[in-house]
Amino acid sequence: MGYTRIGVFGATGKMGSAIIRAIGTTPGALLAAAVEREGHPAIGQDAGVVASGVSRGVPITAGTPANKTDVWIDFSVPAATLAAVRAAQVMNVAMVVGTTGLSADDREQLQAAAKQIPIVFSPNMSVGVNVMLKLVADAARALGPSYDLEIVETHHRAKRDAPSGTALRLGEALAEATGRNLGATARYERHGEIGARTAAEIGIQTLRGGDVVGDHTVFFLGTGDRIEITHRASSRDTFAVGAVRAALWVAGHVSGDESTPAQRREPGLYDMRDVLDL
Repeated sequence: MGYTRIGVFGATGKMGSAIIRAIGTTPGALLAAAVEREGHPAIGQDAGVVASGVSRGVPITAGTPANKTDVWIDFSVPAATLAAVRAAQVMNVAMVVGTTGLSADDREQLQAAAKQIPIVFSPNMSVGVNVMLKLVADAARALGPSYDLEIVETHHRAKRDAPSGTALRLGEALAEATGRNLGATARYERHGEIGARTAAEIGIQTLRGGDVVGDHTVFFLGTGDRIEITHRASSRDTFAVGAVRAALWVAGHVSGDESTPAQRREPGLYDMRDVLDL
């Protein structure tokens, strides 16, 4: 059976550990490298033991993966992600990027890198959230302009960026479906004497507190009725499973399929809609 050899950046973080666990339970996926920052106390330890107490025979290293890999997965911070992308270009390795908080310039750098290597970039790798993206776009088109569009997202108190990347992606999906420009119509704050809500705006509001993994609700508010579409993540495992699925896809492997040889995707910037054929 062919395996997709995966390198995981931020191997001891909450997402990195979840991804390592997901690799261990996904047919066709193989943990080949685990990376942490220079000087991290876990360097040299078995990545599987750190993540789940089960040895994977892969020591945590610093820098870029020393072992042969097909795909790198990175859910870190923008500066570290872009450094990893540059290294992936040099080593001709595909990437799966789930980092949030990327600026417009950061995204342009991803676009440029994707001319040389295939990159799957999504602020939320959850299969459920990406199905939700399609549902809200379909609903917005069907309901028409008489319904007001609002998004509310909730995350744990330690989350550093706001609104969440998922909330912004939901906003983009709504804007695309209704022919709006999110940059011109998004409303992130309401305070004081702001006047009546405009028909064109898309509200995106942020809540922070506790240990909430991630809740997102899109409201379609009409006259006499409303529709709410909600996704609630109860575990980071849902993001990790999606990230590993994306890694298999970009490498050309299908989980559990031993009959078809892998054929890596062409260079390009993909998202989970491509992975899920949505």
